[in-house]
Amino acid sequence: MKIKCILAALALSTGAAHADMSMSFNWGNIPLCTSGKPNRVGNPAFAMKGVPAGTTKIVFKMKDLDVPGYNHGGGTVSVEMSGNGTIPAGVFKYKSPCPPNGKHTYQWTATAKSGSKTLATAAAQRKYPE
Repeated sequence: MKIKCILAALALSTGAAHADMSMSFNWGNIPLCTSGKPNRVGNPAFAMKGVPAGTTKIVFKMKDLDVPGYNHGGGTVSVEMSGNGTIPAGVFKYKSPCPPNGKHTYQWTATAKSGSKTLATAAAQRKYPE
């Protein structure tokens, strides 16, 4: 019994209790880009689910999974959100997807934070162009 209580406390302290945070997105109305020279555009709208209570900001980063060394950037959104909600389009700017050779897969990662403490992380990916 004591071990189960310790494991439950450990799971809560490591954020495992919030492993159900998830997100989704659509590219929205960004200009088509296939030149390999990204535009600076506003972020897509993000639909968030399972955001932990106490979240004060969500940090977003985008990565091209086909060229992971290229930094597309992202942004930080100050929020008072828990549960489900939407981060509106255009809150921050980033370098748009812009593969020079066909479709690439891009992944957005969202990290829910309270101060410097990470509460949960979620990721979603889509091809571009679709």
